Amino acid sequence: MIVAKQHKYSMFVAILALLTVVSPFLAASFGAANISASDIYHAMAEKLLISSASDHTSNITQRIVFELRLPRIVLAFVAGAGLALAGSVLQTVTRNPLADPYLFGISSGASFGAVMVFTILVEGMFSPSDVIALSNGQVSWWSWQNLLLPIGAFVGASLSVLLVLCLSGLGRAAQIERMLLSGVATSFLFGALTSLVLYFSSPQATASVLFWSLGSFAKANWAGVILPTIVVSLSLMIILLFKRQISALQAGDETAHTLGVSVAKLRMSMLLLCSLITAVLVATCGGIGFVGLMIPHCIRLLLPGRQPIIITAIVGGLFMVWIDVIARCILSHQELPVGIITAAIGSVFFLFILRHRR
Repeated sequence: MIVAKQHKYSMFVAILALLTVVSPFLAASFGAANISASDIYHAMAEKLLISSASDHTSNITQRIVFELRLPRIVLAFVAGAGLALAGSVLQTVTRNPLADPYLFGISSGASFGAVMVFTILVEGMFSPSDVIALSNGQVSWWSWQNLLLPIGAFVGASLSVLLVLCLSGLGRAAQIERMLLSGVATSFLFGALTSLVLYFSSPQATASVLFWSLGSFAKANWAGVILPTIVVSLSLMIILLFKRQISALQAGDETAHTLGVSVAKLRMSMLLLCSLITAVLVATCGGIGFVGLMIPHCIRLLLPGRQPIIITAIVGGLFMVWIDVIARCILSHQELPVGIITAAIGSVFFLFILRHRR
């Protein structure tokens, strides 16, 4: 029995590794310009080898691949991995199988903070051309103008987490239901505040925020990928460092306390870490919901008794890469926001989880 489970796990890891290698080539071949997977491979080979003569691909093909499609694929992978990590950690530290940055109101709080920065601080401090460049990701990642959105989003996400904790209380009975209802109420609250801010904002700011709030990777570039990659990578290392303490919380607060875990500090630290991940991704990609709910549950179904953090992140990244491909190809001559697709899939999955719990 143990050998069979180990064989199944090894096969799953091998298939996942193959998909991780193949997916960038296949995903980059989808788009308005018809580029085959072999052309993608030759373009990458010629670019990496710094070949002076382009025998297989044209300069236009290389520019499409390296300036448009690859940054988008990398950003989609990082976003999916980060949201899956945040959802997995939230479900573990709160012992709530329905925990998710979107359902907890963290995404709504981050969106509210980012919109406040964009519509009030940015419009008041910079020229309209600077505002357009900031919304399009056309400024360097380290400039303090570009860091304002993640900072504002993190403040809003942190406020959302504190409000949920104040409303639900981590030590009370019926914790799961109370926390879920508190998260939904907080999400509606920050959603209403965001709509109020946009109502009194300029039409230019409202139009810029509208498509962004639905979630999209259309404006991805290499400069905009750096900050989310750094934050998600560092967060992954921190989560792996505290993996045993986090796992101890699944046995209950009393058991974790007897094992020497500072339950309150660890839970608050992980919640703030999830807020940071969500805030940076929301500021970069907009609101993308239900990824943190679906991926950890899928990992538990595929690998019963296991919940490897790295595999959860990789599956979340691959999921988001192919959701972005669907968003680009499902409609002709236009692009559907990825947040709409994940919300449609995630809402059905959420109802399935509720029915299964009942």
